[in-house]
Amino acid sequence: MATWIALLRAVNVGKRQYPMAQLREALGAAGFTGVQTHIQTGNVVLDSTLTDRVELTQALENVMLADRGFEVPVVLLSPEELSQVAREARQLSDQHGPTSHYIAITAQAISEPESVTALSREGEVVVPGLRAVHLLLNKSFHEAKTTLPMIEKVVGVATVRNLNVTSTLAAKWGA
Repeated sequence: MATWIALLRAVNVGKRQYPMAQLREALGAAGFTGVQTHIQTGNVVLDSTLTDRVELTQALENVMLADRGFEVPVVLLSPEELSQVAREARQLSDQHGPTSHYIAITAQAISEPESVTALSREGEVVVPGLRAVHLLLNKSFHEAKTTLPMIEKVVGVATVRNLNVTSTLAAKWGA
């Protein structure tokens, strides 16, 4: 049995509502164990007999599609990967001291870090990590010109969490 952290993209936004109690119930009914959630933005830890990342991602996405009727992209991390993302984030925040630090956690390892860095602009430093793109902003995330769709054109599927949520998840579920 392996433990995984599943970060869901774009749930509880607009009409894409997925109450976490119903998500836990659906995942439990599908055979996943130890299912827990953190806040309403789609942060899930679970245990699974599936050890292949692609197979598990597809299984989770299929459960949610069947339960909700809409697709929910999943970014899977091992506890070690989650801890690594949080360590990178803390180091960057210490170095840059931004007003806002958001992390686009990626479904795959970043293969073209130069393309990620090229997204930087005035007041928006974009730094690639191993499994995350760090946005160090001197403004709010909603005022930033660097958007998740721009990042996803470079790195593929990703989902955004702020530094506080990422740190809290790593403290609860990281290795």
